[in-house]
Amino acid sequence: MQDLLLGFNNMTIEDLVAIARNGAGVQLTKASEKRIAKTRKLIERLVKEEKAIYGVTTGFGALSDVTIPKKDSGQLQTNILMSHAAGVGNPLEEEIVRAVMALRIKDLARGHSGIRLETVLQLIRLLNAGICPVVPEKGSVGASGDLVPLAHLSLVLIGMGEAFYEGKRLSGKEALKKCGMDPIRLKAAEGLALVNGTQVMTAIAGLAVYDSLRLSKIIDIAASMSLEVLMGSKTEFDPRIHQLRPHPGQALAADNMDRITKNSEIITSHKDCHRIQDAYTLRCSPQVHGASKDVIAYALNVVKIEINSSTGNPLIFPETEEFLLGGNFHGQPVALAMDFLCMGVAEMANISERRIERLVNPKLSGLPAFLVSDGGLNSGFMLAQYTAASLVSENKVLCHPACVDSIPTSANKEDHVSMGTISARKCREIIKNTENVIAIELLCGAQAMDLFTNMKPGEGTMAAYNVIRGTVSHLDSDRILSKDIESVKSLIQSGKILEAVEEKVGELR
Repeated sequence: MQDLLLGFNNMTIEDLVAIARNGAGVQLTKASEKRIAKTRKLIERLVKEEKAIYGVTTGFGALSDVTIPKKDSGQLQTNILMSHAAGVGNPLEEEIVRAVMALRIKDLARGHSGIRLETVLQLIRLLNAGICPVVPEKGSVGASGDLVPLAHLSLVLIGMGEAFYEGKRLSGKEALKKCGMDPIRLKAAEGLALVNGTQVMTAIAGLAVYDSLRLSKIIDIAASMSLEVLMGSKTEFDPRIHQLRPHPGQALAADNMDRITKNSEIITSHKDCHRIQDAYTLRCSPQVHGASKDVIAYALNVVKIEINSSTGNPLIFPETEEFLLGGNFHGQPVALAMDFLCMGVAEMANISERRIERLVNPKLSGLPAFLVSDGGLNSGFMLAQYTAASLVSENKVLCHPACVDSIPTSANKEDHVSMGTISARKCREIIKNTENVIAIELLCGAQAMDLFTNMKPGEGTMAAYNVIRGTVSHLDSDRILSKDIESVKSLIQSGKILEAVEEKVGELR
């Protein structure tokens, strides 16, 4: 895979995923290298002149009024990494850490931090070599940036901390040695430049948004399959309905489901039946799914801005030889977006679980109880619905917004914080739960579809059914369901179900 060029602008969420999950490497653009060098030259001159610059010639946070002698400027930067590496909890997953490293490089590539080019290139070598710093998941309050986790990440550059390399957990120094790299010695401004930014919350947010976009299409597929086997109507997808209430996501969901169920003999078979209206979980699926799509679109826009921003402090402007103290490190935009996305994704799980209940409940579905023959001896999908209910309930707890909380830090100097990294972490957990819930709905839908042997389903639902049945067989009698759920979740995550459906009905939105 070709290395991605990181410069001033234009990084995409797809670029982030390519680096985080597919092992893509990175390089700086030539223009970025020149700007970094130019900004660094200014910093070195200002330090030589003993100008008072926050975090460069002064202490940090509430200690910003303490002047640091020029001879101690390098030690100050090493100290910030050691003192700020106070994280706890399990290590962040490798894909998250790779995304964080990529975004930290991207921020530094914009040339407003004052860091040396040599230090940025060391971080690039770390990423491209496959060294993954050990970064505890907990400790960031989401303002002054993700100080704690970024400090842990940056320790490896100077031969401290720990890292994973080729499946082993090593000291930072040993990991560097295995890749033929030597630790670097930080100079003025560099420690602060490495830890001051929103890259951890934004990395998790970027991956969460990417997964949510895929999931918002998969749930349209799952709902379409459920609608068919529950003998639902296509009337609710009529574009005239959605033109009268023109929320963008609502129209997209309706159009997706209309195409997925195209040419369904099952739906046609009961066109003139006695039922007047479908239950809300079927009839209102475009409205509910669509509202979540609009939430995802909002979160995506926030992430697009954030991954192409400078989030440090101070910000250096070499053209005018100025440095400005501001608050771009504050994670409030990401925090709000992630808490909003938590709710948007959780609602997808909520409506999916209610359709699962309709599928397994014979009084609501008209299908065999729990979708299995010889009920009583076999429990079928009874407990799969329990699991879905458990996950949905857990999501509701996780939906409590982290961003509405703020605990002052640094002797009340930093008196409002975003808690945005908590928002992003819990959003990622909600997405994992929702993937499992939708996997259960797809399993139940495919099981019910087996009963319609004389009628063809819609073109899209048939494509999804075939992919599922290529991996998971019909449930004739009870077996361990967790394996089936995991298999279908893997089909969701790999994109195989979505690809098969889109091949038949065109790109879903």
